[in-house]
Amino acid sequence: MSARSSQQNKPHEVVERALELSRADGCVVIADEHSTANLRWAGNALTTNGVTRGRTLTVIATVDGREGTASGVVSRAAVTADELEPLVRAAEAAARGAGPAEDAQPLVTGVPESPDFTDAPTETSSAVFTDFAPALGESFARARAGGRELYGFANHELVSSYLGTSTGLRLRHDQPNGTLELNAKSPDRTRSAWAGRSTRDFKDVDPASLDAELATRLGWAERRVELPAGRYETLLPPTAVADLLIYQMWSAAARDAAEGRTVFSKPGGGTRVGEKLTELPLTLRSDPNEPGLESAPFVLTHSSGDDASVFDNGLPLSATDWVREGTLTHLSTTRHSAGLTGLPVAPIIGNLILDGGEDRSLEEMVAATERGLLLTCLWYIREVDPATLLLTGLTRDGVYLVENGQVVGEVNNFRFNESPVDLLSRATEAGRTEKTLPREWSDWFTRAAMPALRVPDFNMSSVSQGV
Repeated sequence: MSARSSQQNKPHEVVERALELSRADGCVVIADEHSTANLRWAGNALTTNGVTRGRTLTVIATVDGREGTASGVVSRAAVTADELEPLVRAAEAAARGAGPAEDAQPLVTGVPESPDFTDAPTETSSAVFTDFAPALGESFARARAGGRELYGFANHELVSSYLGTSTGLRLRHDQPNGTLELNAKSPDRTRSAWAGRSTRDFKDVDPASLDAELATRLGWAERRVELPAGRYETLLPPTAVADLLIYQMWSAAARDAAEGRTVFSKPGGGTRVGEKLTELPLTLRSDPNEPGLESAPFVLTHSSGDDASVFDNGLPLSATDWVREGTLTHLSTTRHSAGLTGLPVAPIIGNLILDGGEDRSLEEMVAATERGLLLTCLWYIREVDPATLLLTGLTRDGVYLVENGQVVGEVNNFRFNESPVDLLSRATEAGRTEKTLPREWSDWFTRAAMPALRVPDFNMSSVSQGV
């Protein structure tokens, strides 16, 4: 391979070459360098492990026509030097064949170049598990001795994204993303408990503490109590709160609200921005610089939608309060939808944090419960009614009955019907905010920190046979 070919294989050189090839009026190129490392285990023994690497190249071409600006987006994996020009031409053809883009805006300018734009991509490897793997092995031994079986996986991904535009932007972001899911089962498989963690580097996860937590939950499940459907005082752990509020964030586009189509629409027109959503001093926020939950500090999007626009690529992001001290303060906007609604520009950011202002642990909240349910996690969450953001879903891997401050047994699973917006209005207590793994959305969104919430009348609409 020639020196020039080798250079063109570097991500920043691929971006530069694609921009050179472009004949469009505007062009955005994103090169995503992916690397992953994973471990899987079953029955207290490792089963597989592996490392993968790859590249995805996205070209966004914009063409100015008599009726407005159109955009064309094409993404492909493993693009070779010979395939680069056809990819650029395909994006241009898509733009010419499309109608005017409703979200069209001038491409972003004036953002300083990332100092590491020309550096090689950062990659993960099996070395990320250097300390974690031996600790996991010790947990296998403890689990065998305790008569339980551990199943699960650990996955670490690192994505180096290189963004270049015809307006001169040259930006780079490295995003580590680690997830750990651990499931413990009794030998007869009649009892099951789950725990999960989100991490950047696996240095802050302790398999021993997770195994101890699961052992406790399996012990609780030795007594079984059948309960009917109904409304129960319920303690939602951070993972369940995250799953519900992430869905709320995805449903908080300002334009949809202004057009009267969502729970954030104001009767008679407009949005509910400025309205009090809860009496608790809850602040729901995102911050690309949040310690331990860092995300891209600029818009990095491969397609346009209700809450994202390819024309906004490279737009700097800053800390945003979606709900401040209980009051709705922002809905997500692109530059286009901000202009339509009169609201400030507030793009979606890659993390979500709920601060409740309290420092009570989930264990302390259990101890203060006279009678109620303690959930482990939620799954199979689906939308029922966008006008109220009514969601349905199932409980999973352990619902426990609390009486007089003590967990007294496991109860059957339920289907629930609840709106996260309504839940916030009815919640009577928020505990300590902590990093958590949203179980339902862990394939799409993992950077979250949430408190446990106490809801006095959580709607368990029917009994479920799920596990």
